[in-house]
Amino acid sequence: MAQYVAIIEDADPDAVSLWFPDLPGCISGGDDVDEALENAPEALAFYAHDLSDEGRRLPPPRTLAELEADPEFAEDLRNHTAVVIEWPPATDAE
Repeated sequence: MAQYVAIIEDADPDAVSLWFPDLPGCISGGDDVDEALENAPEALAFYAHDLSDEGRRLPPPRTLAELEADPEFAEDLRNHTAVVIEWPPATDAE
C-alpha cells in the first residue's frame, strides 16, 4: 500500500483544500478538514483513473522527509499541515 503525503490548506473560512505534492493537479476539498480528508481517496481514485486512461500509473510516493528536502514544497510543509493518505484505501473487509 502506498502512502502519499497531502498538504492541508485551511486559510479560507468556508472551505478546506488538500493537495498532493507528488500528484500535480490532484486536489480534494470540503467544508472542513474532516470532509477534505474523507474526500481524498476519491480524488486519488479519479487521478489514478485519468492516468490509466493515458496509459500511465501513479508515480511512487515520496516520504515526508524527501518532500521537506525539496525546495519546491519545503515552505508549504512548514506553513501547513501534512497528512498521509493510503492508496489504495483500506476497506472494512481487510
